[in-house]
Amino acid sequence: MSSSTEPLPGTSDIWEPEVFGWVDLEGITRNVFGRYGYQELRTPVFERTEVFVRNLGNETDVVQKEMYTFEDRGGRSLTLRPEGTAGVMRAVANLGLGPGEECRVFYMGPMFRGERPSAGRRRQFHQVGVEAVGCNSPWMDAEVIAMLVRYLEALGIAGAKVMINSRGLPEDRPAVAQALRDYFQPHLGEMCDDCRRRFETNVWRMLDCKQEACHKLALGAPRIADLLGDESRAFFRRVCEGLDRLGVPYEVNPRLVRGLDYYVHTVFEITHPALGSEDAIAGGGRYRITMPGSGTPIEGIGFAAGIERLLMTREGLGIAPKARPAADTFIIAAGEEAIPAGMQLADELRRAGLGGRVVSDVTGRSMKAQFRTANKSGASKVLILGESELKDRIVTVKDMSDGTQKTVARAEIASCF
Repeated sequence: MSSSTEPLPGTSDIWEPEVFGWVDLEGITRNVFGRYGYQELRTPVFERTEVFVRNLGNETDVVQKEMYTFEDRGGRSLTLRPEGTAGVMRAVANLGLGPGEECRVFYMGPMFRGERPSAGRRRQFHQVGVEAVGCNSPWMDAEVIAMLVRYLEALGIAGAKVMINSRGLPEDRPAVAQALRDYFQPHLGEMCDDCRRRFETNVWRMLDCKQEACHKLALGAPRIADLLGDESRAFFRRVCEGLDRLGVPYEVNPRLVRGLDYYVHTVFEITHPALGSEDAIAGGGRYRITMPGSGTPIEGIGFAAGIERLLMTREGLGIAPKARPAADTFIIAAGEEAIPAGMQLADELRRAGLGGRVVSDVTGRSMKAQFRTANKSGASKVLILGESELKDRIVTVKDMSDGTQKTVARAEIASCF
């Protein structure tokens, strides 16, 4: 039985030094995507449920099994966001996008899915994502995939594998779906319960089932690319040409479909061997999304990457955050009168940008107790203020690395840093 003070299953508290890895990743994210002309967007963590159901697809696993949905006091059905794209598109629709206009945004934040927790994936997990909205060019697909690869390179993640495929246009889907049903129908008795359900509701998803028997059968399924119309094939050729021109290695995976219904044309996924068998670190594709109250779909391309999985990959490659001490400079106040003097000294150092993390003890405890706290904090310098120091306007400075000690005039304390 878990303690009432522990975080809920599928969630976690993030402390230093782990948090430094997050801060570093967030800085690289803003730097790389900013160079491509993307602006940061922050959307609410909950939306009207219809925002997700309409755009992710009512028969997807996310909608059927994984969303955290609740009714508020006004009787509205609300859902904690299970992914970022639908909320971004709602925000873009609210902003208004005129004919021929584009919107390029990136986002970072928590997502929520009620699924079984696994390595790097919890019920509250975090994603970084990108959306390029309003451009229907295949060249944009190539640039977005290349940008993702450059982003991983900036994070120090080398050796990632890019897999791409095409889902074609909506008018291609009936023929593809029928060909897949014709292939899978004789084998339904050998397949898992989810695949038997998907046969009726979303046969495309049978291609990416992870159950061993289902996966083996999917290897022999018809290739989607062979069943697409001329327009879809030409679009995909342009995407591949763009990746070739940008020097991005890739592999065409004929069974890659991604799990959400809003995808059209290009879909892609990036994996890395540092994550073992569950090796996906990012994925995305081109989509058409129709927002509630609008009959006109908005087209764009984007991707999302799990922040926890990116950090795991970096750790597997030996890129780990460096620990920092709780304090770099610790001020000991010996006596009641020294406490406000220590606070004033700490304030001066912080405002001057000196001393790193400066902690002033305000407890009034004994010198011995304060020194124990200073040692535990990892401080490299201890500044001591007592009755004699206050009287003579000096500060006793102790170097904790070698134990040496000296006195410095209060007005010249900056010379110690």
